[in-house]
Amino acid sequence: MPTTRVAPLPDEDTQESPVQPLSADEARRVRELNPPVSPWWVVLGQAGVGVVAALVAWLFTGRQNVGWSVLYGALAVLVPAAVFARGLTGRFASLNAGTAAVGFLLWEMVKIALTLAMLAMAPRLVAGLSWPALLIGLILAMKVYWVALAFAPRPKTKSS
Repeated sequence: MPTTRVAPLPDEDTQESPVQPLSADEARRVRELNPPVSPWWVVLGQAGVGVVAALVAWLFTGRQNVGWSVLYGALAVLVPAAVFARGLTGRFASLNAGTAAVGFLLWEMVKIALTLAMLAMAPRLVAGLSWPALLIGLILAMKVYWVALAFAPRPKTKSS
């Protein structure tokens, strides 16, 4: 088996890092210009999209069960997202970075389990369930994350 030689790595002491740390004042200005988006903003958007989609489906098809199916699909995303948002905004969620990370993973698992449970219960809860309509409501509600980020409230600029 032939052996290959690898050139030694250059000394890292001679190179300066391209990443420069921010000063406290610069970090404060970055936080002011880019405030975090509330998870409740996303939940509100999902509720609005779910109701509108259900009404549109009911009006276009003339079948009430299609409207209920779309609404239930949106609810299968909305209810777990609300539980997730409540978990992330609780008082223990930001004690330190470790609890925040564990809390995020825990609430994400709860959200997935609740979504799956709601989908499994759908045939018993929605009379005349239309699975394609339910999936349309589910997908529309999931895509609201991106729309909610695009239309999130912007910070007020200070005129100085």
